[in-house]
Amino acid sequence: MNSPRADLFPSIDLLDGRVVRLRQGDFRQTTTYDTDALAVASTYCHGGASWIHVVDLDAARTGDPVNRSIVAAIVEVVGGRARVQVGGGVRSVDGAAALADVGVARVVMGSAAVEDPGLVDRVAVRVPVAVGLDHRGGVLAVHGWTEETDMTVVEALGRFHAASAFVITDIHRDGLLGGPDVEGLAEAVAATPTPVVASGGVGSLDDVRALAAIAGLGGIIAGRSLYEQRFSVAEAIAAIDEVTR
Repeated sequence: MNSPRADLFPSIDLLDGRVVRLRQGDFRQTTTYDTDALAVASTYCHGGASWIHVVDLDAARTGDPVNRSIVAAIVEVVGGRARVQVGGGVRSVDGAAALADVGVARVVMGSAAVEDPGLVDRVAVRVPVAVGLDHRGGVLAVHGWTEETDMTVVEALGRFHAASAFVITDIHRDGLLGGPDVEGLAEAVAATPTPVVASGGVGSLDDVRALAAIAGLGGIIAGRSLYEQRFSVAEAIAAIDEVTR
């Protein structure tokens, strides 16, 4: 297969400065995996990651970017080896610019983008934007996944001409390790020329391979599966290469 190679995006979810994982986005179901996010980021780089995906859960919940200093430190630690993509509470041009100022390569905007597609155009002038499309059964959900919209993922893909990527998360699968929505992601990839990054459900190297086999997929986010050592960054990258070489 000669399709472009998907990038691995190992994820670091920050809550009160700790590396955690939520079950289906529920703050009441939080598992803490590490207290040193910089060490985690460095380990991911040593494994060969060219991107690090960071989610500021505090900012997502309250709008207060209390983890920005940690984000800046992660950028510094991985500088020259990996680019850093950050989401969670990015709701304005100023907020995105503040992240760009500390070296973040791309911001992820979710609910704010869905509610105001023009905001993506304005932010993209300052820093590349990945639009986060979170869904249940293909229908978009916003505001911490608490409200469903009347729009599907495929419909939304045509609304963001300035987006440099889409991060598509299947809420029902997020943090559960039960396998990704390969069919839905393949449909999304076919519907847009903009790179799609898959999020949610990756629990094994077979899941990584199944996603890598989607022709044109831009990336694969892995979080809990890495925290729980189901596979390493190096093993995941090797699995992607098996499929796409």
